[in-house]
Amino acid sequence: MSLSKGFTLIELMVVLAIVAVVTSIVLNNQSSFNKTLVLANTAYDIALTLRSAQTYGLGSRGVGAAANVGYGVHFVRGDADSFTFFADTAGGASCAGATPDCKPGDHVYTDADTVVQAYALGNGMTVSDLCAYSLGSWSCAYAEGGGLASLDIVFSRPNPDPFMSKDGSYPEDPTFRVTTACLVISSPQGSAHYISVGSSGQINASAASCP
Repeated sequence: MSLSKGFTLIELMVVLAIVAVVTSIVLNNQSSFNKTLVLANTAYDIALTLRSAQTYGLGSRGVGAAANVGYGVHFVRGDADSFTFFADTAGGASCAGATPDCKPGDHVYTDADTVVQAYALGNGMTVSDLCAYSLGSWSCAYAEGGGLASLDIVFSRPNPDPFMSKDGSYPEDPTFRVTTACLVISSPQGSAHYISVGSSGQINASAASCP
């Protein structure tokens, strides 16, 4: 008596079900990993832009006829999917015929400043909050009852410390100045990544949190 060899229909169905489950788990994990990677890359891209502003500002990179120009990054509440890298060429001192050390700019972004590049975030990523520390407390753009309208982080030689301002105003009195800034970068799925900028110019693209 000969015995036939092979798989039964039930065995084939069980194997196919196992393959389908394993494939689904792998694809789901891959998708989650990709979304996490995109969020992290977006945060690092923003941090890299801040670092570029620091490098340009401390390196006194000129813009047109303007020398000793500061460079900064401008964030606006309500415009969460974009930000502006700019040269601080407007406002402040007039350097026409002045000494070589004269620096233009007022440490805040205005329409008269020179836009180096306007960035648009992709893949649904947003700068979901802006926070600034001054006078011993934090204020954020989306705090209850209203908050920051804008945040500017500017670097200008020879000081390695950033000039940080909120709501388009840089106070002359050091007591009222922003000493630390924090950005919340969010994905459509609700995950968040944090970027902090310290008073001595350190930029942390993997901060633990924002207030």
